[in-house]
Amino acid sequence: MSTFLDQILKDVAHELATTKALRPLSDIRSRLPDAPPPRDFPAALSTGFGLIAEIKDRSPSVGPMHAQNIAEAPAAYDESPCVRALSVLTNKHHFGMDIRRLEAIRAQVAKPVLRKDFIIDEYQIREARAFGADAILLMANVLDAPRLAGFHDLARELGMHALFEVHTVDEIHMLPSKAHIVGINSRKFKSATGFVGATGSSKTDFSLEYSAFELVDRLPPNTLHIAESGISPANIDTVREKFHAALVGTSLLRDNRGIRHALEEFESALGETTHLETQN
Repeated sequence: MSTFLDQILKDVAHELATTKALRPLSDIRSRLPDAPPPRDFPAALSTGFGLIAEIKDRSPSVGPMHAQNIAEAPAAYDESPCVRALSVLTNKHHFGMDIRRLEAIRAQVAKPVLRKDFIIDEYQIREARAFGADAILLMANVLDAPRLAGFHDLARELGMHALFEVHTVDEIHMLPSKAHIVGINSRKFKSATGFVGATGSSKTDFSLEYSAFELVDRLPPNTLHIAESGISPANIDTVREKFHAALVGTSLLRDNRGIRHALEEFESALGETTHLETQN
């Protein structure tokens, strides 16, 4: 049975082919020497439990974000004491963003920026660094073990770090020995249900399975643990004990009261833990 992830990867491949035609690898390589120096992504995540705060125009699971929240997000995230780093989606078809949006956002903030995308080609890694990314996402449900290791090596060669994303025990076993930052994503991308697509909208996200976070005890030792998807001020207590950060987007970007109000709720929920030294 075809899954939603299968459809996304087809769209990613098509989008990547178009990008390569418009901006060949030779152009990317020529940009690399002028890219801004990488910021230390793992160091930012090691200063106490906090957020990797996301920016995206829409989500396949719930639909559009609030435009005003998107516009205010870079400054709000940079000012928030509980935000450690930013995550910027660069997939146009399903999330409404591209690599130039990442470049523009990074120029507005002082914190590290993660390129969040379905990375399937070395081109995207070089492109990420050329446009200023400090880290990239590598998904174990998209890449096999050799490519996870090879893509990580290339990212490190370019001065970036990688956030490895897993969903199952089998995917944890695929991680390279050098993996330093590992996220558990509660989203069921390999399901055919729970997604409204690029044009729909839903108040409720039906694509989550919170039991995935129980895999945290199976993660490799001495790694930074990231809880991804479905985290809000109401349930952040369930992950902050065993994770170093939570990657949060929808609950911030769809808050009707404004993104700063949403951040204040996270800050209140975290309390003094935003200032505690993280225990590895």
